Amino acid sequence: MIRIEEIVEKVSRNHPQADLDLLRRAYFFSAREHKGQTRASGEPYLVHPLEVANILADMRLDEISVATGLLHDVVEDTLVEPEAIRELFGGEIAHLVDGLTKIAQISNQSREEQQAENVRKMLLAMVDDVRVVLVKLADRLHNMRTLGFLKPEKRRRIAQETLDIFAPIAHRLGMGRMRGELEDLAFQNLHPEEYRELAEQLEKRRGEHKAFLREVTSRIEEKMREAEVPIIRIEGRVKRLFSIWKKLKRQKIELDQVYDLIAARVVTPDEVRYCYAALGVVHNLWQPVPGRFKDWIATPRENLYQSLHTSVIGSMGQSFELQIRTEEMHRIAEEGVAAHWKYKEGRRGSHDDDEAFQWLRSLVEWSQEVKDSRDFLESLKLDLYPKDVYAFTPMGKVIQLPRGASPIDFAYMIHTEVGNTCSGARINSRMVPLRSTIQNGDVVEILTSPNAHPSRDWLNFVTTSRAKNRVRHWVSEQQRIESIELGRKLFEKESPRFNLPAKKLLADADGELKRIANEYGYGRVDDLLAAIGYGKIMPRNVIAKYLGPEKFAELEQKKESRLRSSVNAGVQAVRKLIRLGEDSIVVRGVDDLLVVRARCCNPVRGEEIIGYITRGKGVAVHARRCTNVQQLMINPERVVEVEWASSVDEAASYAVKLLAITENRTGMIADVTNAIKDIKTNIRASTAAVSEDDRGRIEVTVEVFDLKHLDKVMSSIRKVPGVLDVERLHGVA
Repeated sequence: MIRIEEIVEKVSRNHPQADLDLLRRAYFFSAREHKGQTRASGEPYLVHPLEVANILADMRLDEISVATGLLHDVVEDTLVEPEAIRELFGGEIAHLVDGLTKIAQISNQSREEQQAENVRKMLLAMVDDVRVVLVKLADRLHNMRTLGFLKPEKRRRIAQETLDIFAPIAHRLGMGRMRGELEDLAFQNLHPEEYRELAEQLEKRRGEHKAFLREVTSRIEEKMREAEVPIIRIEGRVKRLFSIWKKLKRQKIELDQVYDLIAARVVTPDEVRYCYAALGVVHNLWQPVPGRFKDWIATPRENLYQSLHTSVIGSMGQSFELQIRTEEMHRIAEEGVAAHWKYKEGRRGSHDDDEAFQWLRSLVEWSQEVKDSRDFLESLKLDLYPKDVYAFTPMGKVIQLPRGASPIDFAYMIHTEVGNTCSGARINSRMVPLRSTIQNGDVVEILTSPNAHPSRDWLNFVTTSRAKNRVRHWVSEQQRIESIELGRKLFEKESPRFNLPAKKLLADADGELKRIANEYGYGRVDDLLAAIGYGKIMPRNVIAKYLGPEKFAELEQKKESRLRSSVNAGVQAVRKLIRLGEDSIVVRGVDDLLVVRARCCNPVRGEEIIGYITRGKGVAVHARRCTNVQQLMINPERVVEVEWASSVDEAASYAVKLLAITENRTGMIADVTNAIKDIKTNIRASTAAVSEDDRGRIEVTVEVFDLKHLDKVMSSIRKVPGVLDVERLHGVA
C-alpha cells in the first residue's frame, strides 16, 4: 500500500509552496472515517483514496486536488456531513467533494436515470472547477485497475460506462495516457477472450517490433545530426490494444494489415520550427504515404492537442507512423488539461480564454435542456467524441463539426432557427442533398424558408447532439399536438356512450378532468389527452374515474356488455397467437396492452429491453442496444418500462441470425455448424457465400433460450480456426 509520505513528497516536489499539512490532515480524517470498511478485494478501504491521491500527485496537481482525492468518498460512504468537510478543510475542497458525491439514490429511479443525474451533476461542477473531473477520472482509473474483484455483470456494466463516458471525457480533455489505460482496461473486462488473444499475438511479435523500432530510431538520430536539427529524444510505441481491436473490427482486417501498428515519436525542443525541420528530414529519408499527413500544430484539435502526423514506407516496404512534436506539446498530449491547468490568485473554473473548455460550456448548456435521462446519455456519448472537421460560412466564420456531419448539423451550429427553417444547402457554391457529408475546408451556405420545418428523416443522418436534440424536440412537439387532437376525438367519441357532455367537460380546464389528470400523474388536461392519443390510457378508463366504479359498471353492463365480450375475446385470441406476450414480458404501470417484440432487433431473454407504445399495435419491445430506439423514442411520453417476467416457459426459444466472417477454405461451413451442434443448439437455417474480398460469409439462424446461451454460441463459433469475426444480425430470422 502506498504511504501518505510518498504522496506528500511528490506534491512537495511539484509544488514547493504547497500546504503539506493539509494533505496529512486529510489522510488522517479519511483513515478515521473509513476505518473498518473494506473493498471487494478484502483490502482496507483506505487503500482506494490513497491510490486516487497518488494518481493525482503523479499528474502534478495541486494539494487541493490531492486532498480531495483522499476525501472524495467520505460524504458518500460514511456518516460525514458536507458541512464537516467545509469546516475542517475549507470551501474549495468542500465544493470539489460535493461535485464528486453521487446524488442520493431514489428508489423509483432506474439505474440509467441515476447514472444520468450523477453525470449531469459532475458536468455542472466541472464548469466551475475542472478539478472535479480530474479527481473523478483518477477515481475511475483505480476502480478499473481493481475491477477483477467484482462480479462479472457489475464488471461489464462499469467497463461499458467507462468506455462510453469517462474515456471520451479524458480524450476531450486531452489526457491521452489516461484515456488509453481506461480504454484498455474496459476492453479487457468487456471482451476478455479477444483481449487475451490479441495480447498474445502482439507478444509473439514483440522482438520483431523492438528490432524495427531500434533501426528506425538510429536512422532518424543519424539523419537529424547530419541536418543539424536538435531533438530531445525519439520514442517508439506499439498501438494500444483497444485501438488495434477497434480497427480490426471496423475494417475486418488481420493484425498484419494494420499500417499504424508501430509508431515512432520525435520530441524536439520547444520551438515549432524544429518540428517542421524534422518533418523535412523524415520525408527525405522515407517515402511519405499520400493523404496520411496531418498538421495538428497549425490547426490544433479542440482539446489543444498539437503534433505533426505522417505515415511513411520503411526500407523493407513496411509502413509506420511518425509523430513530431515539442516537449511542451508532448506533455499536453499525455496529460491534457492537467498539464496546463493553473491555480493562481484563486483562479477557478473555465474562463473565456480556455479554448479547451468551449465544448464543455456548450455541452452543459444543452445538458440542462435535455430532461430525459436516455436522451441525455446518448447525446453525451455523441458529443464526447472528437470534432475534427472544419467548415466555413460564406462570411468566413469557422464551424467545428464531427466527422460525418451534414449541412443540417452545420445549420443548427449556427442557430436553432436556421436549422428549423433549413430548406437546402450549397457546399462550395453547388447545391447538395441535405444528407451530404461535409469535408474539411468546405464553404457551406444554408438556404432557409419560413415554410420549411424539420423532418423526422433528418435523425437518420445528423450527427451532432445539438441537431439531434433540436429535431427531436420539434418532432416531439408536432407529435404531441397531433396526439392531443387524437385524444380529444377519442374522448369525444367514447363519451356519448355514457351520456357525458364531452365538449363541456373538456372546456372546463380546472374541473373534474384536471383532477383525473392529476391522479394519472399529469399536470394538465392536455397531458391527459396526449396520453389517450398515444394509446397509453384508454378513454373508457378516464370515464370510469369520472363516473365512479358503480355507475360506470352499471352503464357498461347495460350498453356495451355484448360489444365488450366480443372485443375481449378478440384480444385474448390475438394474445394466444403471440408466443412472447404478457406471460414473458411485463409492462410496468400500463394495463391491457398487447406486447410484441420488435422485429428490428428481436430481443432475447436476458437483454436489457425498453417498451414503446405504438398506435394501435400495443407495446413494441426493443433491445436497448437497438439502432432504432433513438429514432423511435422521440417523445418520452410513449416510452414505458418493461422487464422479462420472472417465471416463463423454460422451453421457450428465440430465433437469432448470426453472421460469421471466415477464411475461404474447404470445410469451413462444416466446422462452424459442428461448433454449434457441439453445444447442443438447434440450427433453423444457414446460407454461405464468398465475398469480393475472398472472405467467407456464413449466415446461420440458431435457436437460443436467453442471452447467456447466445453468448455461448457466438463464443463457440469464434473458437473455430479460420473464423475472423462473428456478429448478430438485426431482425427476426
